[in-house]
Amino acid sequence: MSQPVYHYLDIGRLGRGEVVRLFLRDAGIDFKDVRYAYDDTWPATSKDLMEKGISLTGKLPAIEYKGKILSQSFHQHIPILRFFARELGDYEGGSNYEKYVVDAVSDLYIDWRSQWVACLSGVTEEYKKKITVDYYHLISRYYAERGGPYLLGDKITYVDFAVYQSIDNDERIGTLPPLPENLVKFRKIFEERPRIAEYIASGRESQA
Repeated sequence: MSQPVYHYLDIGRLGRGEVVRLFLRDAGIDFKDVRYAYDDTWPATSKDLMEKGISLTGKLPAIEYKGKILSQSFHQHIPILRFFARELGDYEGGSNYEKYVVDAVSDLYIDWRSQWVACLSGVTEEYKKKITVDYYHLISRYYAERGGPYLLGDKITYVDFAVYQSIDNDERIGTLPPLPENLVKFRKIFEERPRIAEYIASGRESQA
């Protein structure tokens, strides 16, 4: 496989870009990790990325791969995950119904993320006490249908990376409610995956 060049903000483990990074690492895909400071230099950097054709919108993540740019609309990280799942012939379920379930949970994640982003400027009581509770309760019901630990049972898919990121990001802004038991188990098993465990232990997310 050609080496992807991954462009994202240097903001640690927050944000949609970390979902893609975790996926690529778990899949064993060697990629060049290019990070950009998210400070007062970002507007100029964003404009430069558009001028170079790396990002159509000036937003990230974006991936250069086989002469193509997989670039950013607000939720483009989910199509990026789907693209690499299909490229690998893995991580998306086998049957058409399994792929439907994965897509359905992806949509739930996208709805959650819109609410989470809105709270970065100030967490609301509705988000903390209702939206997150309802989201994880519904997600847990999907995971319970096949007994876990992953959405499709023992078979991990790209949406598991998104669900894990939602748990991690809610915890980081102090909005994670008590999780249903099956999601606690999922999180533990996910973090024990060899390449994920190695990445977390490396502390790379906290480096500049």
